[in-house]
Formats: sequence, C-alpha cells, structure tokens
Amino acid sequence: MDVVLFIYIKKCKVTILYSIFIKYKQVILYLFFGGLTTIINILSFEILLTNFNLYYQLCNVIAWIISVTFAYFTNKVWVFESNYTTRASFFFEFVKFYFFRLLSLGFELIIVHVGIKVLHMDPLLVKLIDNVFIVLINYIFSRVFIFLKIPKEYKKD
Repeated sequence: MDVVLFIYIKKCKVTILYSIFIKYKQVILYLFFGGLTTIINILSFEILLTNFNLYYQLCNVIAWIISVTFAYFTNKVWVFESNYTTRASFFFEFVKFYFFRLLSLGFELIIVHVGIKVLHMDPLLVKLIDNVFIVLINYIFSRVFIFLKIPKEYKKD
C-alpha cells in the first residue's frame, strides 16, 4: 500500500510540475537561455578584458555580438518557436532582433560606463547587474516586437 501511495504521489508531483512547465514554458526557457546568454556575455567580457587588455567598452561590444548571436538562435528555435522559413522572413526577423538588441546595447553601454567610470565599481559586478536589467528588457522586446505571428506574405506555401 505504501509503495502504491508513494508512486501515486510521485506521479501527481510530476504531473503538477509538468503542467507548471507547460503553462510557463516560454518564460522558463527564456530565463534558461537568457542565463546561458548572460554567462556567455560575462565570460567573453572577462576573457577579453583580462587576457587581451582591451578597452572595457570594446570588450563589452564584442561580448555583446557573441552573446546576441547565441541568443537569436536559441530564442528563435526553442523559446518563441519561430517558424519563419523563407529567406525574406528570416532576414526580416533577424534584422528586428538585432535592431532591438542594439537599443538594449545602448542601455548596456550607459550602465557599464556609469558603473565603472562614474561609480568606480568592479567591472564584473557591473556586468552582472547590467545583465539582469538587459535580460528583462530584451524579453519585453522579443515578446512584443520581434517574435510575432507570421505575416501572410512571409508564409511558405
């Protein structure tokens, strides 16, 4: 009896967790891949800054390019499940993604500059704080402006 009850409780917990995952799948996946993107961004920044002794804003921009490219493909495939298939639709979505990421890069450059040059904070700490804000604003941009339903003219026949 105890084994049957244990199996039933375990099955109910799995079912509840699965239903929560399904309900919040997009947000959970965005946070997961956003976390990976953040790690890529921070590691790239730190490696460039410490090993190549480059100007901190140049390190920030190079880290941004690397992490945004990673973010585009993970967002397209797994988070928002974009199914654009034509070259034109891919290009349209890609340009929108990079346009809005350029907007968030502007915010990022300001945050990094203020944190490092004005407040004299540790560069790595500034990047950590910066990435929390940037992940949030990028989710809003992606959800509202980038990964939308496919316009009829871009659907593959």
